[in-house]
Amino acid sequence: MSLWTTVLLASALSFATKFAGYVVPQSVLDHPLTDRVMHYLPVALLAALIAVQTFTADHGSLILDARAAGLAVAIGCLLLRAPFLVVVVAAAATAALLRAAGIG
Repeated sequence: MSLWTTVLLASALSFATKFAGYVVPQSVLDHPLTDRVMHYLPVALLAALIAVQTFTADHGSLILDARAAGLAVAIGCLLLRAPFLVVVVAAAATAALLRAAGIG
């Protein structure tokens, strides 16, 4: 399959998904289960993205490096209720220092 075929198929799928959102009956959207799932879906997707980007290498294998240490520092800062900017700076600094030291 060529790159343009993939792009066109992804575009059609995106359009179909958006169109389906307009034709779903309001009773389905007002259901408590739908509301609960939609409330937690962004959290689950973000957690999955973070896990994939932190613990995998280019060839798809599991790896622990400076990114994992930065994530651990970020989690620690969040548990200590640090402001978001402090969390980001501490995690980035941790990863940068470990990579500069040749550890990750």
